[in-house]
Amino acid sequence: MAAAAAAMATATSATATPPLRIRDAARRTRRRGHVRCAVASGAAEAPAAPGARVSADCVVVGGGISGLCTAQALATKHGVGDVLVTEARARPGGNITTAERAGEGYLWEEGPNSFQPSDPVLTMAVDSGLKDDLVFGDPNAPRFVLWEGKLRPVPSKPGDLPFFDLMSIPGKLRAGLGALGVRPPPPGREESVEDFVRRNLGAEVFERLIEPFCSGVYAGDPSKLSMKAAFGKVWRLEDTGGSIIGGTIKTIQERGKNPKPPRDPRLPTPKGQTVASFRKGLTMLPDAITSRLGSKVKLSWKLTSITKSDNKGYALVYETPEGVVSVQAKTVVMTIPSYVASDILRPLSSDAADALSIFYYPPVAAVTVSYPKEAIRKECLIDGELQGFGQLHPRSQGVETLGTIYSSSLFPNRAPAGRVLLLNYIGGSTNTGIVSKTESELVEAVDRDLRKMLINPRAVDPLVLGVRVWPQAIPQFLIGHLDHLEAAKSALGKGGYDGLFLGGNYVAGVALGRCVEGAYESASQISDYLTKYAYK
Repeated sequence: MAAAAAAMATATSATATPPLRIRDAARRTRRRGHVRCAVASGAAEAPAAPGARVSADCVVVGGGISGLCTAQALATKHGVGDVLVTEARARPGGNITTAERAGEGYLWEEGPNSFQPSDPVLTMAVDSGLKDDLVFGDPNAPRFVLWEGKLRPVPSKPGDLPFFDLMSIPGKLRAGLGALGVRPPPPGREESVEDFVRRNLGAEVFERLIEPFCSGVYAGDPSKLSMKAAFGKVWRLEDTGGSIIGGTIKTIQERGKNPKPPRDPRLPTPKGQTVASFRKGLTMLPDAITSRLGSKVKLSWKLTSITKSDNKGYALVYETPEGVVSVQAKTVVMTIPSYVASDILRPLSSDAADALSIFYYPPVAAVTVSYPKEAIRKECLIDGELQGFGQLHPRSQGVETLGTIYSSSLFPNRAPAGRVLLLNYIGGSTNTGIVSKTESELVEAVDRDLRKMLINPRAVDPLVLGVRVWPQAIPQFLIGHLDHLEAAKSALGKGGYDGLFLGGNYVAGVALGRCVEGAYESASQISDYLTKYAYK
């Protein structure tokens, strides 16, 4: 049960001025996320002349983490160096947004906050020259769920199960029996996360563990999220082994028969199950990749059209700071949001465009605040300190905030001594009204919630460091997601658009780690295509 919950959770994926009080927040300039709709260029080179024609083996449309990692994977793993990455914004990295007040000692994230340190992500970091900049969270740091007014620790390993108080004894027994296979059979249709978990593990596991994890990972509604699409690893356990435990045993047996190749000796070895970031925040990764790719990354390049060329490649037209530029490419991978890709691809395939337009991205706000350490309730301190990864809030518990990351406890040098730094997420598919709220209203909602369980009710107002609203934040892997994705890919294939690939978080998964893993997968597909077809 703990393993299943943990697997679903990891399908998850941050100047000196006077303190800003809540009453002052409305006077701040509100920062909102902007839609990425094309490509990027950062390093210095002679600008393209108006009307210039450029060629490349592969054009990566979108300079977020998926696009940048795809380009680097092509170079490091497949020897494909003739790559162009284009980004419509003026900076690379997509939604990865690290901010700081260097003079005051604050460093925070306003998009993704961390990643699971899988080998693909560590490989990308090492290849980017960031091995010595990696920072890892404490693997023993507790995670909490708010239940009945109290922050309760989540079990991190099977040995914790008898002792944690988040679930009742009957609830634990129901979960254990269900994991062994004593539960109703699969219904023969695609199940929602809620249906799958209630059937396999019972109501308590869903309401007290999985529902808040869905809010934390997807900012989504588990009654609509597809179990197969959103948490495929856990779904496959039952599908292949007849039950969650049966599937786990079968997976272990298969690993024994097919051992992994030797691990890259360059990679660091994290201690236990943990999360990671970089010394100066997540933005170090896209910045490092951009620096290494150099003039192959084009910023402020907006893709206006793409057409199939007679020679099996593609012609792309961009609006750039230097004027209109045409690019001839043997392959193209679109790592931009699905709704942007839909508009661009509609002249090529209305069926593909229609399928891509279906995916839903709800709004999410990241609200970063700081309190003095003495503002933390004493019952929430461990050895006199705020320790842990953070806390999640089930929708049934009467709070608006989805969850809170203990940023200053998770990684070093995130806040000055005597202060705690908290990154709070609010909004999601069950609370889309946040887009109409002012910055001060969002801060007040977060502060109000925190005073119910973590912050002393009479504590001073928080120092507000950042409020970032992402109007279209996280793609929802709803029931039918995989069918719609396959329909888009199939429509492109039937239309003769070989060499045009779809990538990004709506394809690979929403966690930062899955975006990196998906980039390696895309790079492999592109390399195979170039080898088999483009060079024939």
